[in-house]
Amino acid sequence: MEQQVNTETALQNIQRLTDNIETVIKGKRNQIKFVLTALLAKGHILMEDNPGTGKTVMARTLAQSISGSHDQSVNFKRIQFTPDLLPMDLIGSHIFDDVKKEFIFKKGPLFCNVLLADEINRASPKVQSALLECMAENQITMGEITYKLDNLFFTIATQNPVEMEGTYPLPAAQLDRFFIKIIFGYVDEETELDIYKDYLGINNNLNNVQQVLGIDEILFLQQQSENVFVHDEIIKAVRNIVWATRRHQDILLGGSTRSGITFLKCLKAYALVNGRTYVIEDDVNDLCQPVLDHRLIYRNKEAKANALGNIRNAEMERLSKLKINA
Repeated sequence: MEQQVNTETALQNIQRLTDNIETVIKGKRNQIKFVLTALLAKGHILMEDNPGTGKTVMARTLAQSISGSHDQSVNFKRIQFTPDLLPMDLIGSHIFDDVKKEFIFKKGPLFCNVLLADEINRASPKVQSALLECMAENQITMGEITYKLDNLFFTIATQNPVEMEGTYPLPAAQLDRFFIKIIFGYVDEETELDIYKDYLGINNNLNNVQQVLGIDEILFLQQQSENVFVHDEIIKAVRNIVWATRRHQDILLGGSTRSGITFLKCLKAYALVNGRTYVIEDDVNDLCQPVLDHRLIYRNKEAKANALGNIRNAEMERLSKLKINA
């Protein structure tokens, strides 16, 4: 009975958070679901698109929807990545304390709950690598001392399309730290017209976003997502897809075991975001591309457009014949 109450509470809280974000982010329900999926899976998300599509506003709205201590929103930091940025600008540095007559560590913006790494691919690879430890292990090492980050640490990174001038492609190790990568995209024509008509009201909503959940409730949702049921055949489907990426002639670097585990974590979180306590076939279909595509290295652009989709379709056909959701 207690488990049922906890589940109902979790589903209600997810709906409240989604509805609250949609007061500002219009026509982006699917993108919101992917962001919340990465959050509940204890991962991070990378959003790619041209400037002006709402990526930064998405991050701000999420952070302002979660309350921290003293009725303030959670600790939210935005870092604008530029070519002249240094690792110490993110991590922090030692400064001399005239009173204590010693060097003390002044923490950088990575010490927060929700981090917006804006235009991450405009900074050099050396700066990008400063994010690796905190995203993978929830800690930052400075010299001989390791500092633990808060239990809630979530990175929303944005990047411009790699074809744009002045960008540095993210290395494979960095991309692998992002559970999900999505193209944020423009809204449809009708929604964009509605935004033009009510942009003042939407801006007012952004400046007055309600705090609908606390940090403890987010941590509870992360715990609940781990309890979501995954059928053995769906676990097998994840294994089959990952193995197929390693064997495909047009994929030079296939998925790792870690990518398969990440896939399963995201499937569980995505099911919960969609109001279910069990994973279905459609979840595999929806998440295959966002979770795996950015981890693979393809032979050419044509292969990138087709290879993973063909692998996914073949496995979805196998699942459909089993009728595990019937």
